[in-house]
Amino acid sequence: MPPEITGAELDRAISAQLKGLPEKLAARVARHLAAAGVLVDDDPETAYQHTLAARARAPRLAVVREAAGEAAYAAGHYAEALAELRAAKRMNGATAYLPIMADCHRALGNADQALKLAKSPSVAKFAPEAKAEMTLVEAGARRDLGQLDAALRTLELAPLNSKSRQAWVVRLRYAYADTLVAAGREKDALAWFHRTHAIDSEEITDAAQRADELERRLDDLV
Repeated sequence: MPPEITGAELDRAISAQLKGLPEKLAARVARHLAAAGVLVDDDPETAYQHTLAARARAPRLAVVREAAGEAAYAAGHYAEALAELRAAKRMNGATAYLPIMADCHRALGNADQALKLAKSPSVAKFAPEAKAEMTLVEAGARRDLGQLDAALRTLELAPLNSKSRQAWVVRLRYAYADTLVAAGREKDALAWFHRTHAIDSEEITDAAQRADELERRLDDLV
């Protein structure tokens, strides 16, 4: 346990869910969850181990199972992530986990199961960012099944032309451009890589590089 982690780093809403535990136990679980939150981006495997330690101490708390699922997902333990998020969903009824659960199914080779989750009625009520995440998973599942036309249609129903420059719009545009390449529509793909790069100020994609490579390829064909 990193000595500088006290548990006070946790969001108040998470801390509140630990109050039903004995004080010392709650403090220990809080430190493990806080450590996981700090480490998950740079060291997801260690973050996952911290959530397992928290789960061993408080397995009946949805917030603990949720943390374990998200850390397992980040560490590439997709079967474990799916099991933990299912447990959390049974406990609190939350639907926010559905995109990650669907992506776990994809990673495990169960594209059909991913598509079933993508069609859940609750997805229609998602905020734009969460809805975009599910769209990306659904389009990816279609590609896994070799259904490129269906993948393109899925992405075309998303707000690709949104004026927002948020990361979810960037990722939608990039996925659309990449799928166009897979479908052999390289000129259309080039336009969308450019449109992606135009709003990708944080450079979360390699859209600029993909556009350059595609331009050179198309020039060679002339």
